Amino acid sequence: MFSILSGFFKNLFKSTEYIHQEEAFMKKILIVGLGNPGPQYKYTRHNIGFLVADRLAEKLKASFKTERYGDVAKANYRGKLFVILKPSTFMNLSGKAVRYWLEKEKIDKNNLMVITDDVNLDFGTIRIRPKGSDGGHNGLKNIQEILGTTQYPRLRFGIGNDYPKGGQVDYVLGKWTPEQMEHLPELIDKAVDALINFAQEGLQRTMNKFNKK
Repeated sequence: MFSILSGFFKNLFKSTEYIHQEEAFMKKILIVGLGNPGPQYKYTRHNIGFLVADRLAEKLKASFKTERYGDVAKANYRGKLFVILKPSTFMNLSGKAVRYWLEKEKIDKNNLMVITDDVNLDFGTIRIRPKGSDGGHNGLKNIQEILGTTQYPRLRFGIGNDYPKGGQVDYVLGKWTPEQMEHLPELIDKAVDALINFAQEGLQRTMNKFNKK
């Protein structure tokens, strides 16, 4: 009887310890919105990561400060510390900023979420993935090269692909249409909700909840 009770309490303590480890593991989150710095890029499709990061900071009542490799905002929300980064390295060198802030804040790459535009998704569609290829996106490509892995979470925000053959660069660096601008606020808020859910409930539950048409 004693051995049974001893085993029960031993497993209980192990379970409790695991829960505490998981809570500590997800206590600090790095959210990276990809984009290009400068007012001329603000409302281009390629900068949707910056717009989502701005809205997240606003919702969490955090302010950005210019730091090394980017503008950074920090906020405590429901027991989680959000570190929100908008790299100042330009899109093609985003990996340098991501690696620096992961190391500086001692955040595991599984607690990283990168927000990026995606021409392979319809406008406003959100897809959250734990890993994946760069899909031709220069920001993701550089992050992959610098981190040495494709296994890090990313939120892909669909910008559509309504452009002629050979016109992708002009399209992604072009500004949103008036109709798209009308719908952007609610779509950005949905992305922000997904980011907060990621911090609170983890990746899998967030994917199940937000990876819908």
